[in-house]
Amino acid sequence: MTASQEKQIRELRMRGIGYRAIGSVVGVSRDIVRNFCKARGLEGYAKALTKNVMEQMQSGEACFYCGKRMEQPYTGRPRKFCSNQCRRDWWKAHPEAVEKRKTAVYQQTCACCGITFEAYGNRNRKYCSHNCYIKDRFWREENGI
Repeated sequence: MTASQEKQIRELRMRGIGYRAIGSVVGVSRDIVRNFCKARGLEGYAKALTKNVMEQMQSGEACFYCGKRMEQPYTGRPRKFCSNQCRRDWWKAHPEAVEKRKTAVYQQTCACCGITFEAYGNRNRKYCSHNCYIKDRFWREENGI
């Protein structure tokens, strides 16, 4: 079973979908899905499982992304994700959750192409893209290129 299939099974199971339906979507048998879920604590009735995992996520006992149970550290702030990979994947899937400040957006003009662009958090940015930086820095007309 590939990593993408495992991820898909986990996501579908968290939505409350049954073993047979997941197996037909992913392209594996119902028994493989059932064994996978049983080994990772996702067994049981789908609706009850979803409600139980959501409660665990809210209380901080389960990862926000994959739903895997995790232990909280004794000191420091509580963990929300079981690993850095889960944290990155969650933020990639939820770009609307990023709280950007309105005062940190700057209107700039590209030094190479002259296009107006927005720079977030960097008022000294000179170029709209990496390609413009390379062209302006290394492909000068005075160099004969």
